[in-house]
Amino acid sequence: MSAPTAPAVPDKLDGAVLKVAGVVVLGAIMSILDITVVSVALPTFASVFDTTLATVAWTMTGYTLALATVIPLTGWAADRFGTKRLYIAALVLFTAGSVLCAAADTIEMLIAFRVLQGLGGGMLMPLGMTIMTRAAGPERIGRLMAVLGIPMLLGPISGPILGGWLIDQFSWHWIFLINLPIGIAAIIYSWIVLPKDTETVSESFDLVGMLLLSPGLAAFLFGVSSIAEGGDGVHLGPRVWVSATIGLLLITAFVFHAFRPAHPLIDLRLFKNRRLTVAVIAMFVFIVAFMGSGLLFPSYFLQVRGETTLMAGLLIAPQGIGAMIMMPIAGTMADKVPVGRTVPFFMLLIAAGFVPFTMLSADTSYWLLGGALFVMGLGMGGTMMPIMTSALKTLSHQEVARGSTLLNIVQQVGASVGAAVLSVILTNSIQASSAIEGAVDPESGEPLTEAEVAIASQMKPELIDSLGLPGELIQRGLAFAADAFASTFVVALALVLAAIVPALFLPRKKEESHLLDDVDGDATPILLH
Repeated sequence: MSAPTAPAVPDKLDGAVLKVAGVVVLGAIMSILDITVVSVALPTFASVFDTTLATVAWTMTGYTLALATVIPLTGWAADRFGTKRLYIAALVLFTAGSVLCAAADTIEMLIAFRVLQGLGGGMLMPLGMTIMTRAAGPERIGRLMAVLGIPMLLGPISGPILGGWLIDQFSWHWIFLINLPIGIAAIIYSWIVLPKDTETVSESFDLVGMLLLSPGLAAFLFGVSSIAEGGDGVHLGPRVWVSATIGLLLITAFVFHAFRPAHPLIDLRLFKNRRLTVAVIAMFVFIVAFMGSGLLFPSYFLQVRGETTLMAGLLIAPQGIGAMIMMPIAGTMADKVPVGRTVPFFMLLIAAGFVPFTMLSADTSYWLLGGALFVMGLGMGGTMMPIMTSALKTLSHQEVARGSTLLNIVQQVGASVGAAVLSVILTNSIQASSAIEGAVDPESGEPLTEAEVAIASQMKPELIDSLGLPGELIQRGLAFAADAFASTFVVALALVLAAIVPALFLPRKKEESHLLDDVDGDATPILLH
């Protein structure tokens, strides 16, 4: 008598699965948009709370550190408490943190409430990936991951547009209050749509691993994020190297510890799987280039071209349009065509899109840059989610939660490293401009360069009149600043090309999914009722 087989999984995404996808996308939109929306409000925070940009930058840093702290716990917590209960709890925490941020009347309160937000936001992405992977079944992971990838790629694009509009038309409070109706809708939607959590035997909690990895990641990312703070370039102070060193030591200790317990906080034994290891390496290098350069595109339009925040967001919109067009196509391809045959091609598209940015000037055609961003978006739409799909296909049903957590940690670290590295390169390139005789920074006492003053004049046009500087000096400074951006984009291009190397080792033959390896033969692979 033949063994029972699992019911066949429909090839297309049915309505029930798309409902689950809608829940996850709502959470992802809140978590990812919140990072980029707040980034455009930093000058407003400095003015409202009468403090420095270095201080208000902690509204970003605190959120990032909270994400890094809670992500490692998510895999264990999902197994212990159930994905539905934990996902709803994360939504409640994030929404409550958003409302408290809007009510803050000091910068210290705002930073504290941003940390609370980050604790909830850090769980949303890995939990969302777990929920969607289990709901889709092994044959449809690529298409469903493409749905999740839309907010991940569009966040850096739509965030500045939304943030600029809300601040201009209403007030800074609304960049947080907008999460309230979305959060309530997501909580109700999750309660109705997500399947009930099934009772499972809880694994022992890796307390030692948590005490090593969570503070280790937080300390390392704190050091990395402090590199470019205040525009100090490569002048690394004790806060940078001490924090980063302590973080690396704790992370290293965790690596040695992780192979001892049966159920570690993050299962590094997963790296014994060659396909997963290759996918993680390719994704990390790609994220460093993508997230790092993603912050520079709007900065060029704001600082060199003198555009408003809203206009800068609109000018980088072609990248999002390209990604939206390609992601559904790439998701379907990821389920049918080995990613090793597609991802390197899409990475070459991204590299081609970078080329015009490596030749920037102070008056480069917007049509050329828009076309380049569109091509780049097409490439991005066919890169990140197929790589993640390839990694998730190597995992069994019980490994999905911890594998999703691992991928999110890699993304978070890659994004922080990319932003820090490219920011330092840009800062030092701009500081290499000629100094203006007699002009000094009132805060640091350092001499001001032509490029720095030219950028400041684009942000505050009245500065030219107050300093009485000639127009040709400003033009020289803007030209130098454009060259600095171009040099930085050369590094980003090199990183994208470097990511092609591990991408060439991604599977080039039909991938066998292991998602059902530890599921009972009579069980359905789709966790829906």
